[in-house]
Order: sequence, then C-alpha cells, then structure tokens
Amino acid sequence: MTAPAPTSTSGYSPGLEGVIAGETAVASLEDGLRYRGYAVGELAEHCCYEEVAFLLLYGDLPNRGDLTDFRRRLSGYRLLPAPVIRALHEMPRSVGGMDALRTAVSIMAHHDPDVDKNSLEANIRKAERCLGQIPLAIAEHYHHSKSLPAVPSRVDLPFAAHFLYLIRGREPEPDEARALDVSLILYAEHDYNASTFTARVVASTESDLHSAVVAAIGALKGPLHGGANERVVDLLKMVGSIDLAERWIRDALAQKMRIMGFGHRVYKAGDVRAGILKPYTQRLAKAAGFAELEAIADVIENVMAQEKNLHPNVDWPAGRLYHALGLEPTIYTPMFVMSRVAGWAAHLIEQYRNNRLIRPRSLYIGPKARPVLPISQR
Repeated sequence: MTAPAPTSTSGYSPGLEGVIAGETAVASLEDGLRYRGYAVGELAEHCCYEEVAFLLLYGDLPNRGDLTDFRRRLSGYRLLPAPVIRALHEMPRSVGGMDALRTAVSIMAHHDPDVDKNSLEANIRKAERCLGQIPLAIAEHYHHSKSLPAVPSRVDLPFAAHFLYLIRGREPEPDEARALDVSLILYAEHDYNASTFTARVVASTESDLHSAVVAAIGALKGPLHGGANERVVDLLKMVGSIDLAERWIRDALAQKMRIMGFGHRVYKAGDVRAGILKPYTQRLAKAAGFAELEAIADVIENVMAQEKNLHPNVDWPAGRLYHALGLEPTIYTPMFVMSRVAGWAAHLIEQYRNNRLIRPRSLYIGPKARPVLPISQR
C-alpha cells in the first residue's frame, strides 16, 4: 500500500480557488467561454438549445439530420413514469422546486432501463431521457404546488417553447421562446463549477449517472451557486422607483448588503453571458411593461461598477428575463438544472471514459498528538 503524501501547506487554496482539479474537453474559460471550442456568443447567435445539448453530449454540432433525430428522441422521452408523478403529488405543496426535482430525478433512475449500465451509449441514452423528463417534472411539481391541473406534454414543440407551454398552458410567441432558448444555451455548461465538480466526484466512484445528477442538483440548490436569479427582481422592486435607485444602491453598499447577480469567482471583468442575454431581457421586459425595472437595473449596474468594480453575471439578466416571461422565481433554479444537465452529463461521460477516483487531501489544523487517558483520569 502506498504511503500517503505528507500534509503540507504548500499549494493550499481555500475553496480550491484557482486550483486545476482535472482535465476536460467540454468547456474552456481561458479565452472567453467556449463549449468544445465554440464561442458561447456564436452558439447563442446561430444555434438552438438542442444543438448545443447535442454538441455537449456528442462532441460536435449536429447537421440537419442529426438535429432532427435528436429532437425526435428527446420528444419521445417527454413522459414521466407514473411513480414519479405520484411522488410529486404526494409532496406537501410547500416543498421547494429544487427539493422536488432532486427527488423526481432519483425516482426516474428506478425506471430507466439503462440505470445500471455504464457504457458510453447507455449514458448518452440516460442523459437524453433526463433532458426529456426533467422539464416535465418541473412543470408537474409547479402545477401541483398551485393546485392546478398539469398541462399535457407535446412532441411537436422545440425544447424552450415546449417548457413555456408546459408552464403557461399556451404556446409562446417566437421572441419569447427564442429569449428563453438563449438563456438555456448560456446556462448549459460552465467548466468545473461546484455542481459539475460534485457530479464528477460521484462519477469517479463509478456510481451511476442519475446519482451524480441528484448530487449536482443538491449542490446547485445552495444559494452561493444557484438561486441568485430568483432574488434579482425582488431586489429591483425593493428600490421602488428610478428616482430612488442611485441612493438606494449606495445606501445598500454602505450597509454591506450583498447584491445578488454581481461578481463571479472566475470572471473578474464581467461575465460574457450577461452581455449576450441583456438585449433579449430588455426587449421582453419593455414589451411586458417592466421598462422601469430595467432602468433601475442599469443604475445599479453603473454604481456597482464604479464603487465595487463588480459586474453582472448571467443571473442578473436571467432573473429579469424570466420575470418578463411571467415565470415565478420558484422555478428559476430548476430551470437552471433543465439546461445544465446537458453539461453535467457531458462531464460525467468524460469522467467515466478516463476515470480516476477524486480523493484530495486536507490540511489538518486540529490538536497536536495527545494520549488517551483512562476515564478515571480525565
């Protein structure tokens, strides 16, 4: 048995900040965000979410035939097993969306014919089933929480349009579907973030894909990773009006209030995804009658840059976009899962293909060696 490496303070980085923890061909942040070499801005401009999900799972963008087949497979998986539906309906209506989704994915595993298979082909099939079923689980729980009947799924709508239909019960306008589609592209993948790393740790033990996705959902539920977009509109409404915006944000900073949707562990000069999504948010917000909220958001952005050198991350425009689409904050982070599962699955497949158990060391800071005294002497 190989002796453990000696404990050392050299190279220790709290939170693993800046630490290279593995190799990946899925995404890069070094030259702007790229998925498998493609700039995310170009993907958002020229592709739909299904094309990007295909890229992440299969390694390259699909041709027309590939995309047609991929969409047909995903549409064919738009059916939740009856036990998943029953479980969602048996939950208290107060159960949060992420808690419900975590449970739903776990139960989905019991009914996946490939659950115990770990080949590349089986894991891709499981990933595609997750892409087909997770939006349905989100919508099923949402309607249950509102004591409303579920909206039957359809096979003829693209991914983003279908989700809006499931939630709202009517087909979205093309510009609504496109805006949501772009947001899903931008959320689909992001290197070794907390939930992706969690998923890869689970996969490194040779556990199954659904277990890794459940663990990733648990990591994403935490407010320091997912959830910031849920708080954006509440913050803007707290301001009250455009006339009060600058004073409000300066007072908030003086009180050391945390402003959700700003700053990023990796992007110090601003998140490219926020800039890509902002025009879509502004157009839909104006059409929905939320122009003043957008004006308040601009003031806050300017003051945050001036006073703190902090810039928006993708959650800042995404929260406003989802509000303009008439979606409730309780489903914003589950929607993050709906998008990111493609990226998680790509990383899991990569981990399985060239696996090594992820087992880091810790830096011990407890008491020095000491003897155990008999109880009579303590």
